[in-house]
Amino acid sequence: MQAANSNATAEAGTTSDFVTVFVGDTMFGLAINRVHDVFIPAGVTPVPLSPPEIVGLLNLRGRVVTALCLRRRLGLPPAEGEGSKMAIGLEQGGETFALVVDGVGEVLKLGADTHEAVPINLDSRWRELALGVHRLDGRLLVILDVDSLLAFGAGRLGANAA
Repeated sequence: MQAANSNATAEAGTTSDFVTVFVGDTMFGLAINRVHDVFIPAGVTPVPLSPPEIVGLLNLRGRVVTALCLRRRLGLPPAEGEGSKMAIGLEQGGETFALVVDGVGEVLKLGADTHEAVPINLDSRWRELALGVHRLDGRLLVILDVDSLLAFGAGRLGANAA
């Protein structure tokens, strides 16, 4: 019985680091081990006939990177006005992506004590992309699943190949 308690304490003491990003007033978290860069996207070239989530292509230190809009991926309306945008560099399957967001916050170290499952009343598009939430001082931090976030074209490509 004592060993079970010490394991529970060890699990409760584990923390995870997240980079916080903003779309409007909503705060999202990305696992820090998936984030490679934070930068201001410049020189984005549109891609004709691409999915609506794709903003275009850009050059990031000599690499051609696909820029993906988190706002569009979440099914949110366009931002009112052209404020400065930020981008998060993510890697998936050997490809680099730029996730365009409204703003980047800080790195948070969060424990299991604030973690909760994805709420049932969260928008269904968001539920498919979320791993859970953290309640922080009256704010909700939605933790995004980077694999699901970047898998937006997988279904379309499979359907076109058949």
